[in-house]
Amino acid sequence: MTDVFEEVEEQLRADRYKTLALRALPWVLGALALALVIALAIWGWGAWQSRTISEASETYAEGVEAFAAGDMGRAEQRFAEVAEGNAKGYAAMALMQQAGLRINEGKTAEAVALFDEAAEVAPDPILADAARLKSAFALLDTAPLDEMQARLQPLTEEGRPYRAQALEALAFAKLMGGEMDDARTDFGVIALMPGASDLARQRAQAARAMIDSGSAASLAGVVKAAAALPDTDSDDAASDGASQQQGSASQ
Repeated sequence: MTDVFEEVEEQLRADRYKTLALRALPWVLGALALALVIALAIWGWGAWQSRTISEASETYAEGVEAFAAGDMGRAEQRFAEVAEGNAKGYAAMALMQQAGLRINEGKTAEAVALFDEAAEVAPDPILADAARLKSAFALLDTAPLDEMQARLQPLTEEGRPYRAQALEALAFAKLMGGEMDDARTDFGVIALMPGASDLARQRAQAARAMIDSGSAASLAGVVKAAAALPDTDSDDAASDGASQQQGSASQ
């Protein structure tokens, strides 16, 4: 008799488990379907991002080639296409290239606006600070000291990628704004700064000598020379940043 009761109980348990399994089946299938959708979405996003960056890289290269060939119209068109795209690293670089074209045309205000836009678009601090530094240098010989300090002071903080260049630009801004003592102090720091280039140290020493002698005759030429020099470093760093972005997307 006991065996009969146990058999009936086992049958009831089996039926109960079967019922629970049937009830849970739609949820299990739904969870599996959701996991599959998420996996496909992640894969699709990665493929789209990689393709987008690759296309932006090609278009940007075409713009650089057109610029080198003297075809400014085509260069502007190609850079504009990249700037409007979704590859943020190349978009920031393209905006900086457009700003460079505006500077060549004497349109400083438009160039500054493009540099500032590039800083907002940039996906990493290296690109962003490169754009901010270029924007400040474009204004170096025209903007008032308080504006230059607002733009450059944050870039001189420890850990910023262009600290030495920003400090040099700020020192020149102070020099042009009549803050000779502060400028001399900043140039002294630059002359001893490990991150400063040899050319920056030479310019700092020359500027200090100019301050000590009381001469301002060559000030405009010094400022223009200083404004032209950071472009290569920031362009190289920007290219590295975009290359890193492309490498990350392709992994």
